[in-house]
Amino acid sequence: MSADKIWYLLTALTIIFALAVILVRNPMYSVLCLVLTFLCLSCHYILLNAQFLAVVNLIVYAGAIMVLFLFVVMFLNLREYREETKSNLQKVAAFVVGIAILGAIVMAVRRLQYPMPSPEKFDIRTGYVEVLGETLFMDYLLPFELVTILFFVAMVGAVMLGKREKGERHF
Repeated sequence: MSADKIWYLLTALTIIFALAVILVRNPMYSVLCLVLTFLCLSCHYILLNAQFLAVVNLIVYAGAIMVLFLFVVMFLNLREYREETKSNLQKVAAFVVGIAILGAIVMAVRRLQYPMPSPEKFDIRTGYVEVLGETLFMDYLLPFELVTILFFVAMVGAVMLGKREKGERHF
């Protein structure tokens, strides 16, 4: 099987699983479809010769974040949630807006021009950790440090919000 066929197969699977995330009514199945979407994206990274990104995607997103989502879904017991019925006007309006957004996306994609990369410019080291580290710490050092500070502030904020005073009730 050629790389192009594998690419299109993975793309179709990714789109199917991503649609299933929003169309499936059971939250547990929705989270599992999101895990499969991340798995397909990791396979895309492997086809792009970015093995490090594929492994990080699996560990961080499909591993840690999905465990957190599953924990929240099971903790909140969302299976008992009953959605109120929508009126026919709301359904028609949602359908029209969805078709309009799909049309805008299709028109934007049709206008894109994909330049074919020349074989002379191909670099075998594209997905290597060394190249990623050099790019991250040389060309994007300031944004990297700003994101680090942002994550640190968010972590301190989460700890402060989660800290209980003595005598508070457990909810």
